[in-house]
Amino acid sequence: MERLITWAEVKERVSKLDKNLKYYGVPRGGQPIAAMLNPVDTPEEADVIIDDLIDSGSTKENYKKYGKVFIGLFDKQTEEEFKDQWLVFPWEKKDENVEDNFVRILQYLGEDPTREGLRDTPKRYIKFLKEFLEPKEFNFTTFDAEGTDEMIIQTNIPFYSLCEHHVAPFFGTANVAYIPNGKIVGLSKLARTVDLFANRFQNQERITTQIANKINEELNPKGVAVTLKAQHLCMCMRGVRKHDTWTQTSKMIGIFKTDDMARNEFLNLIK
Repeated sequence: MERLITWAEVKERVSKLDKNLKYYGVPRGGQPIAAMLNPVDTPEEADVIIDDLIDSGSTKENYKKYGKVFIGLFDKQTEEEFKDQWLVFPWEKKDENVEDNFVRILQYLGEDPTREGLRDTPKRYIKFLKEFLEPKEFNFTTFDAEGTDEMIIQTNIPFYSLCEHHVAPFFGTANVAYIPNGKIVGLSKLARTVDLFANRFQNQERITTQIANKINEELNPKGVAVTLKAQHLCMCMRGVRKHDTWTQTSKMIGIFKTDDMARNEFLNLIK
């Protein structure tokens, strides 16, 4: 969600800062703020390094070498109201499209974004990311199932995700099983649960755990078992470049963790 920051909000926060200190503004966002205070030209001269926003914290980390106090006029890490919002400041171009950022990346890599093959690529890429990463929420529909106490298993559920370290795809199949404890869930919801956690910037280990925990929280079953088998393009295309290498992860809860017979039955069924 986009949130427009007004000059009034900026001025209110700037008014609370000590103007006797010397401020170095991080290009580009910190410079208008420093100009409203007591600006200096280099980080070495400053008492405080200031930016418009602390988001991931990577910019703050980059300036740690100067040994100065680093602050953001707005801070997503500590201010919950801004945590999931895209902040737009008054000095930013109102008509600037997010696609322009990808255009600059293409230019940095030596490509010509105006050539026919790349002309619409930034728009298509941003559209793909928005569609893929948008949470696909659903109702976890359950039904009474007194007397049903045998394993329910769904195998070979395809999934796709994006590695949070390299933004490269990884993909494969999931197997999900649970033993009811008075409730069952609509079969499509098991596959939807896989997509819910896979269609994000992720790592395979976390997806596996999140799927199992979600089913456990919703159904309170006697046990949950989840395995994922995936191929990671960040490993196939870069780094060690080992193609046809598969990573397998598992999460066992309840009876699948404590009962060897239940766990072995699950593992035999997914072979």
